[in-house]
Amino acid sequence: MQARRFFALLALVAAAFFFVRTAQAADPVSAEKAGALARLDAAAASFHTATANFEFDSIQIDPIPDKDAMTGVAYYERNGGRFAMAAHIAAHNGRPAARAYIFSQGKLRISDTGKEKDARTYDEASKYESYLMLGFGASGKDLEAKWKIVYRGKEKIDGIVADKFELIARDPKVLKLFPKVTIWMDTARAVSLKQVFDEGEGQSRVCLYTHIEVNRPLPKTAFDFAK
Repeated sequence: MQARRFFALLALVAAAFFFVRTAQAADPVSAEKAGALARLDAAAASFHTATANFEFDSIQIDPIPDKDAMTGVAYYERNGGRFAMAAHIAAHNGRPAARAYIFSQGKLRISDTGKEKDARTYDEASKYESYLMLGFGASGKDLEAKWKIVYRGKEKIDGIVADKFELIARDPKVLKLFPKVTIWMDTARAVSLKQVFDEGEGQSRVCLYTHIEVNRPLPKTAFDFAK
């Protein structure tokens, strides 16, 4: 009697194991997500710097459709646990501009003229570092630590096949700012090609990155304002 129960238990365990393995094999999306995050882990390990041309569009659908566009050059640097980024605006809605945003040492500095004397400093910006560094040198593990991730497959962006991720922030403060973020990443280089920040109530920010160069020396003035 005991032997019969033992073999019955073995049969149940074997059946459960077979069911789990079959369910995993039948879920190719999970496998693709794991593969994409693994590629990010590998690429992030050798990521140090990136330079990219960008277009940042603030889009409003309601109550009146509107679009505000800024273009320029962005710089990213990761050195161990240290992260820095800068966005130097060259044009605003097609007109020349000189605004600059610089994040380094946990502080965000903004200058509407691009000059040091006009810069304002925000000491608490480190709370949002995961948003600022999003998709440039971040590993799959970094993303999973800060965001709930839904994998949306592959799409071609600017001729590059990108992995598309839908992100929901784990930090309630970031979630309040952005209910949802969607990014298209070149996981072989750990860089973003496109980001869409859903701000709710018909508002969003769309960021497009082109001419991306990885691990090239950055200008000495990359994280400085003009004097």
